[in-house]
Amino acid sequence: MIMLDRVCKSYRTKAGRKIVLDEVSAIFQSGHNFGILGPNGAGKSTLIRLLAGSEPPDAGAVRRYARVSFPVGFGGSFHGALSGRENVAFISRIYGTAIRETIGYVEEFAEIGEYFEMPVNTYSAGMRARLAFATCLAIDFDVYLIDEVTEIGDQRFRRRCAEAFRQRMLRSDIILVTHNPHTVRQYCDRGAVLTNGQLVLHDDIRGALEHYHGVLQESA
Repeated sequence: MIMLDRVCKSYRTKAGRKIVLDEVSAIFQSGHNFGILGPNGAGKSTLIRLLAGSEPPDAGAVRRYARVSFPVGFGGSFHGALSGRENVAFISRIYGTAIRETIGYVEEFAEIGEYFEMPVNTYSAGMRARLAFATCLAIDFDVYLIDEVTEIGDQRFRRRCAEAFRQRMLRSDIILVTHNPHTVRQYCDRGAVLTNGQLVLHDDIRGALEHYHGVLQESA
Protein backbone atom coordinates (compact mmCIF):
# COMPACT_ATOMS: atom_id res chain seq x y z
CA MET A 1 0.00 0.00 0.00
CA ILE A 2 1.11 3.56 -0.76
CA MET A 3 -0.57 6.47 1.00
CA LEU A 4 -0.54 10.17 0.15
CA ASP A 5 -1.25 12.38 3.15
CA ARG A 6 -2.12 15.99 2.20
CA VAL A 7 0.64 16.05 -0.38
CA CYS A 8 1.51 19.28 -2.19
CA LYS A 9 3.79 19.48 -5.20
CA SER A 10 4.45 22.27 -7.69
CA TYR A 11 7.25 23.52 -9.91
CA ARG A 12 8.12 26.61 -11.85
CA THR A 13 7.48 27.00 -15.57
CA LYS A 14 7.89 29.88 -17.98
CA ALA A 15 4.13 30.46 -17.72
CA GLY A 16 4.22 30.53 -13.92
CA ARG A 17 3.95 28.00 -11.12
CA LYS A 18 2.46 24.65 -12.11
CA ILE A 19 0.57 22.85 -9.34
CA VAL A 20 0.74 19.06 -9.67
CA LEU A 21 -0.81 18.07 -6.33
CA ASP A 22 -2.80 20.43 -4.10
CA GLU A 23 -3.14 18.87 -0.62
CA VAL A 24 -4.00 15.47 -2.07
CA SER A 25 -4.79 12.51 0.17
CA ALA A 26 -5.21 9.10 -1.48
CA ILE A 27 -4.52 5.41 -0.88
CA PHE A 28 -3.24 2.96 -3.49
CA GLN A 29 -4.47 -0.26 -1.91
CA SER A 30 -2.48 -3.48 -2.16
CA GLY A 31 -3.93 -6.18 -4.38
CA HIS A 32 -4.91 -3.77 -7.16
CA ASN A 33 -3.30 -2.44 -10.32
CA PHE A 34 -3.86 1.26 -10.91
CA GLY A 35 -3.75 3.14 -14.20
CA ILE A 36 -3.17 6.89 -13.81
CA LEU A 37 -4.64 9.02 -16.59
CA GLY A 38 -4.32 12.73 -17.17
CA PRO A 39 -3.84 15.33 -19.91
CA ASN A 40 -0.39 16.39 -21.08
CA GLY A 41 1.37 18.47 -18.46
CA ALA A 42 -0.83 17.31 -15.60
CA GLY A 43 2.22 15.94 -13.77
CA LYS A 44 1.75 12.18 -14.11
CA SER A 45 5.50 11.48 -14.29
CA THR A 46 6.06 13.76 -11.30
CA LEU A 47 3.45 11.77 -9.38
CA ILE A 48 5.24 8.51 -10.19
CA ARG A 49 8.53 9.96 -8.90
CA LEU A 50 6.78 11.05 -5.70
CA LEU A 51 5.36 7.55 -5.20
CA ALA A 52 8.83 6.07 -5.70
CA GLY A 53 10.57 8.53 -3.41
CA SER A 54 12.77 9.76 -6.25
CA GLU A 55 11.41 13.26 -5.68
CA PRO A 56 10.15 14.74 -2.39
CA PRO A 57 6.81 16.53 -1.94
CA ASP A 58 6.75 20.23 -1.09
CA ALA A 59 4.48 19.43 1.86
CA GLY A 60 2.66 16.44 3.25
CA ALA A 61 3.90 12.86 3.30
CA VAL A 62 4.11 9.82 1.04
CA ARG A 63 4.02 6.61 3.09
CA ARG A 64 5.03 3.29 1.55
CA TYR A 65 4.01 0.04 3.21
CA ALA A 66 5.59 -2.13 0.52
CA ARG A 67 8.82 -2.65 -1.40
CA VAL A 68 8.38 -0.12 -4.21
CA SER A 69 10.36 -0.04 -7.45
CA PHE A 70 12.15 2.90 -8.92
CA PRO A 71 10.13 4.48 -11.78
CA VAL A 72 10.55 2.42 -14.93
CA GLY A 73 11.10 4.92 -17.73
CA PHE A 74 12.63 7.52 -15.41
CA GLY A 75 16.07 8.36 -16.80
CA GLY A 76 17.26 9.48 -13.39
CA SER A 77 17.51 5.85 -12.34
CA PHE A 78 20.89 5.59 -14.07
CA HIS A 79 24.25 7.36 -13.94
CA GLY A 80 24.99 8.57 -17.44
CA ALA A 81 28.77 8.16 -17.22
CA LEU A 82 28.52 4.49 -16.23
CA SER A 83 27.81 1.65 -18.62
CA GLY A 84 24.58 -0.29 -18.57
CA ARG A 85 26.38 -3.20 -16.92
CA GLU A 86 27.89 -0.94 -14.23
CA ASN A 87 24.54 0.69 -13.52
CA VAL A 88 22.83 -2.68 -13.15
CA ALA A 89 25.57 -3.90 -10.80
CA PHE A 90 25.19 -0.75 -8.67
CA ILE A 91 21.40 -1.09 -8.45
CA SER A 92 21.77 -4.79 -7.65
CA ARG A 93 24.00 -3.93 -4.69
CA ILE A 94 21.50 -1.34 -3.44
CA TYR A 95 18.63 -3.83 -3.41
CA GLY A 96 20.72 -6.76 -2.23
CA THR A 97 20.21 -9.07 -5.21
CA ALA A 98 22.71 -11.53 -6.70
CA ILE A 99 24.79 -9.34 -8.99
CA ARG A 100 25.74 -11.94 -11.62
CA GLU A 101 22.18 -13.23 -12.00
CA THR A 102 20.74 -9.72 -12.13
CA ILE A 103 23.20 -8.59 -14.81
CA GLY A 104 22.55 -11.72 -16.86
CA TYR A 105 18.78 -11.23 -16.77
CA VAL A 106 19.02 -7.56 -17.75
CA GLU A 107 21.49 -8.16 -20.56
CA GLU A 108 19.26 -10.84 -22.07
CA PHE A 109 15.95 -9.01 -21.67
CA ALA A 110 17.01 -5.50 -22.70
CA GLU A 111 18.52 -6.61 -26.03
CA ILE A 112 20.73 -3.54 -26.45
CA GLY A 113 23.79 -5.48 -27.62
CA GLU A 114 27.18 -3.80 -27.33
CA TYR A 115 25.59 -0.71 -25.78
CA PHE A 116 25.32 -2.66 -22.52
CA GLU A 117 29.07 -1.99 -22.14
CA MET A 118 28.80 1.69 -23.12
CA PRO A 119 27.90 4.79 -21.04
CA VAL A 120 24.17 5.24 -20.60
CA ASN A 121 24.42 8.84 -21.80
CA THR A 122 25.07 7.42 -25.29
CA TYR A 123 21.72 5.59 -25.28
CA SER A 124 18.58 6.58 -27.12
CA ALA A 125 15.39 7.06 -25.08
CA GLY A 126 14.23 3.63 -26.22
CA MET A 127 17.41 1.92 -25.05
CA ARG A 128 17.21 3.65 -21.67
CA ALA A 129 13.63 2.43 -21.33
CA ARG A 130 14.63 -1.14 -22.22
CA LEU A 131 17.44 -1.06 -19.66
CA ALA A 132 15.17 0.40 -16.98
CA PHE A 133 12.39 -2.08 -17.60
CA ALA A 134 14.73 -5.07 -17.58
CA THR A 135 16.52 -3.89 -14.43
CA CYS A 136 13.26 -3.36 -12.61
CA LEU A 137 11.98 -6.81 -13.59
CA ALA A 138 15.22 -8.40 -12.41
CA ILE A 139 14.37 -7.36 -8.85
CA ASP A 140 11.33 -8.57 -6.90
CA PHE A 141 9.21 -5.60 -5.84
CA ASP A 142 5.77 -5.53 -4.23
CA VAL A 143 4.79 -2.55 -6.39
CA TYR A 144 6.13 -1.72 -9.85
CA LEU A 145 5.90 1.91 -10.97
CA ILE A 146 5.66 2.24 -14.75
CA ASP A 147 5.93 5.49 -16.71
CA GLU A 148 4.83 4.90 -20.33
CA VAL A 149 7.52 2.28 -20.93
CA THR A 150 5.09 -0.18 -22.49
CA GLU A 151 4.63 2.28 -25.36
CA ILE A 152 8.32 2.14 -26.30
CA GLY A 153 9.98 -0.30 -28.67
CA ASP A 154 8.88 -2.44 -31.57
CA GLN A 155 5.89 -4.76 -31.53
CA ARG A 156 7.93 -7.79 -30.45
CA PHE A 157 9.44 -5.96 -27.48
CA ARG A 158 6.00 -4.69 -26.45
CA ARG A 159 4.76 -8.29 -26.48
CA ARG A 160 7.66 -9.28 -24.22
CA CYS A 161 6.75 -6.43 -21.87
CA ALA A 162 3.14 -7.56 -21.80
CA GLU A 163 4.10 -11.13 -20.94
CA ALA A 164 6.50 -9.93 -18.25
CA PHE A 165 3.71 -7.81 -16.77
CA ARG A 166 1.38 -10.79 -16.63
CA GLN A 167 3.96 -12.85 -14.78
CA ARG A 168 4.69 -10.08 -12.27
CA MET A 169 0.99 -9.38 -11.67
CA LEU A 170 0.62 -12.89 -10.24
CA ARG A 171 2.49 -11.75 -7.13
CA SER A 172 2.97 -7.96 -7.37
CA ASP A 173 0.97 -4.80 -8.03
CA ILE A 174 1.61 -2.18 -10.68
CA ILE A 175 0.90 1.54 -10.87
CA LEU A 176 1.32 2.93 -14.36
CA VAL A 177 0.80 6.24 -16.10
CA THR A 178 -0.21 6.36 -19.73
CA HIS A 179 -2.13 8.30 -22.35
CA ASN A 180 -3.48 5.06 -23.79
CA PRO A 181 -6.87 3.80 -22.50
CA HIS A 182 -6.17 0.39 -24.07
CA THR A 183 -3.07 0.00 -21.88
CA VAL A 184 -5.13 0.77 -18.78
CA ARG A 185 -7.81 -1.77 -19.72
CA GLN A 186 -5.13 -4.38 -20.45
CA TYR A 187 -3.23 -4.18 -17.16
CA CYS A 188 -5.34 -2.42 -14.55
CA ASP A 189 -8.45 -3.07 -12.47
CA ARG A 190 -8.61 0.41 -10.93
CA GLY A 191 -7.96 3.88 -12.29
CA ALA A 192 -7.06 7.40 -11.25
CA VAL A 193 -7.29 10.77 -12.97
CA LEU A 194 -4.81 13.58 -12.32
CA THR A 195 -5.85 17.07 -13.38
CA ASN A 196 -5.70 20.61 -12.01
CA GLY A 197 -3.77 19.54 -8.92
CA GLN A 198 -6.30 16.91 -7.88
CA LEU A 199 -5.97 13.12 -7.96
CA VAL A 200 -9.24 11.19 -8.04
CA LEU A 201 -9.12 7.41 -7.56
CA HIS A 202 -11.82 5.16 -9.02
CA ASP A 203 -12.76 1.64 -7.97
CA ASP A 204 -13.14 0.54 -11.59
CA ILE A 205 -11.65 1.33 -14.98
CA ARG A 206 -14.93 2.43 -16.57
CA GLY A 207 -15.40 5.23 -14.06
CA ALA A 208 -11.81 6.42 -14.50
CA LEU A 209 -12.06 6.43 -18.29
CA GLU A 210 -15.36 8.31 -18.25
CA HIS A 211 -13.84 10.88 -15.92
CA TYR A 212 -10.77 11.19 -18.13
CA HIS A 213 -12.82 11.62 -21.32
CA GLY A 214 -14.80 14.36 -19.58
CA VAL A 215 -11.56 16.15 -18.67
CA LEU A 216 -10.37 15.96 -22.29
CA GLN A 217 -13.66 17.32 -23.61
CA GLU A 218 -13.54 20.25 -21.20
CA SER A 219 -10.01 21.17 -22.32
CA ALA A 220 -10.76 20.80 -26.05
